[in-house]
Amino acid sequence: MVDEVGARLSIQIRPFQQTNRRALIDRLIFDDRVQHAMQSYVREHNMPREVALDQVRRYAREIVPAFNAYLYFLIGYWLAKKISRSIYRVRVGYTDDAGLASVPESATVVFVMNHRRPIDYILASYLAAEKAALSYAVGKWARIWPLQQLIRSMGAYFVRRNSKDDLYRRVLERYIGMATEAGVTQAMYPEGSLSRDGRMREPRFGVLDYMLRGFHLERDLIFVPVGLNYDRTLEDRTLLLAVEPGTRRPGVAAAFANTMKFVGNQLWLLIRS
Repeated sequence: MVDEVGARLSIQIRPFQQTNRRALIDRLIFDDRVQHAMQSYVREHNMPREVALDQVRRYAREIVPAFNAYLYFLIGYWLAKKISRSIYRVRVGYTDDAGLASVPESATVVFVMNHRRPIDYILASYLAAEKAALSYAVGKWARIWPLQQLIRSMGAYFVRRNSKDDLYRRVLERYIGMATEAGVTQAMYPEGSLSRDGRMREPRFGVLDYMLRGFHLERDLIFVPVGLNYDRTLEDRTLLLAVEPGTRRPGVAAAFANTMKFVGNQLWLLIRS
């Protein structure tokens, strides 16, 4: 399956992505920098080494994905295509195919995208499926069964945004560094969170910083800009209310009614066309 898919991709699937998940977890746990951070954590918090090791193990299991090429390119691609096209008429304005084709095989490619709405993950995976298998950071919103298992099998890794736990941040840093060093194609949002009004938000460079800490001269780190835009998003009014001080946001029932109205209008337009 991997060989068949790899033959048509501009950027190949890396051996790191095909490595057994348990082996990756062990490699992350016993990474020299993680172990050094753990020892410092033990001294600082005056706790047994075994307790800190259990913490590191729990963080590693939480972060490390379980990439499955079959799920990504067959089931995941099919779902992403159906969801994207059922909601929007998807159009690609420009793509530099020649530029992507000329990327050295040894390079690590990072797609840098603006973050307009939650479906960005799905849309980007669908549009890039002929080019590469994307790995990206996902927040706690996706940590529900069975979505968590599906997203993890598609190569995404879970992050605790705004975590103040130094030990957790060191484990996350080393996973991102290891993936970057191994050439895994990644996608990131420099904004770090969803735009409320379509304007770029204040940049947050945590993931980018972790990528650069693992940079080596023998492997180029190539950033590819990606712009996503929508004629309309389902959450437009709700998101705009969030940035207007003193404005009451609609309840769950009102939000559901507005969503159903939008879906009904789209279905009616589809039937008429």
